[in-house]
Amino acid sequence: MKTNNKTRRFVMMSFLGIAGLYASPVFAFKKSDAEKLIKNLTNDVLGAVNEQKSEDIMFSRFEEIFSKYADVPLIARKALGPTWRGASKAQRSAYVSAFRGYMARYYGKRFEEFLGSEIIVSNSRKTSGGFLVGSNIILKDGSSYQAQWHVIDARGKYLMYNLFLEGVSVLSDVRVQIGSMLDKRAGSIDRLIEHLNSKS
Repeated sequence: MKTNNKTRRFVMMSFLGIAGLYASPVFAFKKSDAEKLIKNLTNDVLGAVNEQKSEDIMFSRFEEIFSKYADVPLIARKALGPTWRGASKAQRSAYVSAFRGYMARYYGKRFEEFLGSEIIVSNSRKTSGGFLVGSNIILKDGSSYQAQWHVIDARGKYLMYNLFLEGVSVLSDVRVQIGSMLDKRAGSIDRLIEHLNSKS
């Protein structure tokens, strides 16, 4: 007796569907996941600063850290604003790469003051798309200030999206800077990319 082709396909698809359910469980992100990410990130940041290497080496390390822990493509797109929509695929790729290096230098210059400091990850709370992880940065001279790290669910894994230093959004500051750079170059994304790559 021959098996109907439709029946055979139905049985096979059902089997594959059931197998897929067991092979691909859905993982729920928790507050502890976000806090662990920031603990690892801050440990790497302090490690890079305390090595006391040259600025070029330190900025290179920060670029690696930024790539590992932050949602660089999303941050780059948000910083560029509406101009992103009109950019070609090649321009977007070149811009994200240039932006990554720029942000490594941007954060690096601010993190230099963390030499000999301690970052204590404290409370966190649920927020839009993820968690806002609080931390207390205690500097070498004993002074301290608050930092909050916005961690989001980025396509199936947690990544940093923004940093608030004493309530001031770093992303908002960077968006203003990128907008100003773009205006000075008559809205040319190619000239903006060239400028970001100049390490100025």
